[in-house]
Amino acid sequence: MLSHDDNELMCRSGPGTPMGQAMRRFWMPVATLTDLPEPGGDPRALELLGEQFVLWRDAAGRPGLFADGCAHRGASMLLARAEEDGLRCIYHGWKFAVDGSVLDVPNVTDAKFKQRIKGRAYPVREAGGLLWAYLGPKDKEPPFPAWPFMEVSEEHRITTTSIVDSNYVQVIEGFVDSSHLTILHSTALARTNGEDLDFAKKTNHMQFDAAPKLEADATDFGFHYVAMRPSGDKVMARVASFVAPFSVANPNGNLWLAAVPMNDERCYFFHVLWDEVQKVGLEPLRSKQKTFTGLDTPTLEQYGMTWETCDGPRTMKRENRFLQDRELMRQGHFSGFASFNQEDAACCVSAGGIRDRSYEMLCAADVGIARLYRALLDCAKAARDGREIPGADLQIGHVRGISAEIEAGADWRSLVPDHGIVSR
Repeated sequence: MLSHDDNELMCRSGPGTPMGQAMRRFWMPVATLTDLPEPGGDPRALELLGEQFVLWRDAAGRPGLFADGCAHRGASMLLARAEEDGLRCIYHGWKFAVDGSVLDVPNVTDAKFKQRIKGRAYPVREAGGLLWAYLGPKDKEPPFPAWPFMEVSEEHRITTTSIVDSNYVQVIEGFVDSSHLTILHSTALARTNGEDLDFAKKTNHMQFDAAPKLEADATDFGFHYVAMRPSGDKVMARVASFVAPFSVANPNGNLWLAAVPMNDERCYFFHVLWDEVQKVGLEPLRSKQKTFTGLDTPTLEQYGMTWETCDGPRTMKRENRFLQDRELMRQGHFSGFASFNQEDAACCVSAGGIRDRSYEMLCAADVGIARLYRALLDCAKAARDGREIPGADLQIGHVRGISAEIEAGADWRSLVPDHGIVSR
């Protein structure tokens, strides 16, 4: 269990909070590229770490992330006019390029004035089907991550985001909790029998063992978490890599997950699957994979998990039993939800915006959960105490997740020899 104070420290990421300060020291995904406005189109609202921002592309297609309030007098840039080379605030006509350069100040006669000031724009990068942003101090900007999915073309990658109405920690917990897969996802896992999808093949064995042997090691980037299940006379070892403060390289090896706070009680859940050989980003594999995992647009909209539907009338909440289908359960379905994504989301949302961890009773199956709490608290406490944020200056590119058979009694750490272990 966690004390109330530690839970608050770990979960709250708004302006001025220690965890918020820590997160701002990392490059973070903020949107899929398909969710960005068209070049020269209308600006789009974005909430991130409890702050309001505006996303936009200029006519040349260059993306920009602006603070919501105009640098002049604070009118919302969501009201701004979209002009070819910049956004023009409608209050006094100040115009800003996507990099924050001031292009025009019609109510100032000093020609050099605009050269002395800068708009409230933030560094952004496009990579791996995602838009990434850095919100921290300019002199502390870390190396840009080099995840393997950034090296493949769109034809070989599926990039999606869904919106979950819970604190980001609740979503990440599911990334490092192997035993829930066998139970919560039992119906979904049963559908993997005979499926030709790579994801199905790699998860099929988990439906038979709800109590794998678990271990976790602290690393310089976060921690390793392994779940080991018997596989004939060998052992199937699934090693997940949690990369502080919000992402996991999944054991499937070609699946990357991240939960980034919109605010303290809502987050973005990013999901990137790639394959160097198969063109999973093209039909029919693209739709088949997304539907199988509950990441297809119709299913996300049905549960209010998209930008367009998350504030609508049909979202998961106690009043509608979180959209659980009890009739489906009576017919033999275990959870009553569409698939993996909705099952995870329902459990996160049902626990409340920020779960009270002061009464939870952890068990041997929660090795990864306990390690996650420590890793996140290390980040928050470092920011609070003015120390270096763990992992903030690392070049992340070598970190992988892996699932492989090893000999009984062999050390699973041989599967990840390049990962520096801080403590076991």
